[in-house]
Amino acid sequence: MTPLERLATVAAGGTPDCIPLFCNLIDQGAQELGMSPKEYFSDGSHVAEAQLKMLKRFGHDNLWSLFYVGKEAELLGCRHIIYADNGPPNVGHLVLKTYDDIHDLQIPDNIVDHPAFAETRKCLRILRRETGGRYPVCAYLTASMTLPAILMGMEKWIELLFTGPPEVRDELLEKCSLFFRRQAAAYRAEGADILVYSNPFGSTDVVPLTFFENLSLPWMKRDLEEGGTAGIVYYCGGARMNSVLERVITETGIATYYLSPMDAISEGKRIIAGRALCAGVINDIRLVARAPQQVREEVRTMLKAGMPGGRFFFGTLVMPLAIPEANIRAMIDAVREFGSSPW
Repeated sequence: MTPLERLATVAAGGTPDCIPLFCNLIDQGAQELGMSPKEYFSDGSHVAEAQLKMLKRFGHDNLWSLFYVGKEAELLGCRHIIYADNGPPNVGHLVLKTYDDIHDLQIPDNIVDHPAFAETRKCLRILRRETGGRYPVCAYLTASMTLPAILMGMEKWIELLFTGPPEVRDELLEKCSLFFRRQAAAYRAEGADILVYSNPFGSTDVVPLTFFENLSLPWMKRDLEEGGTAGIVYYCGGARMNSVLERVITETGIATYYLSPMDAISEGKRIIAGRALCAGVINDIRLVARAPQQVREEVRTMLKAGMPGGRFFFGTLVMPLAIPEANIRAMIDAVREFGSSPW
């Protein structure tokens, strides 16, 4: 099977040759090409080349068009990105400093042709051309409830969200939701197969359950009502989602859930009950210091919990640069070995 066929098979409830393996190597790209992060992320062809080289070297099942999360802020006016040698780039210029800035915020009509999307579009087109649709190509999109933290900083967003004027909060959320919908349409138009819908504010690790039900969930539905849920993967930024799974499934119809490493896989599978595809996600921060044999045993335990009943795949968070290559290989080899056993 090709990796895309493998993913389609498990999504439909069938039995693949091996469970799909999503290994999210993002920041490793600059090292792969021997470039500084600033040089690397300046050109979509660099990102595509590194993704293809790492795919060939490690043999996982997915490709990424993600550069860094601050790319979304650049589409909305961010003029400065801070580059680090040992981690992801970060926003160095906050687009929203006052409530008046929220009123003045303009959402681009056409994301595909926006100058700040040009390198992402280049990357997507190269990945599609070079793989011929054999591999799922992933894009990362921030939910309307979470995007303001990138535009104004987490502290100011929390203040507005919980204690600020509701009309200003809702104006910002409506603009962020419009941006999400237009960005999702752009990624789909350029051939992304998977849209990772990142919403830490959709987890009760971040907000109380009543807040989730009264505000987070309605804005999730608003984000998704126009373009639908095809290819959408629900992801809470590593925060737990088992406590909200039932509500999200019944209210949104999202068909794929990327659990937190802190979620019990067996519990997530029980709640989903065959209605959707579920990813068991390893705590890749712990891969920095573990021995390869420990990594192998952890993978085996995760697959034992997730594979019964099918509709399951294996994933990572955003792999830290400090993870030894031996541990990446131990993880991938273990998924291939234990993930091809009888279900």
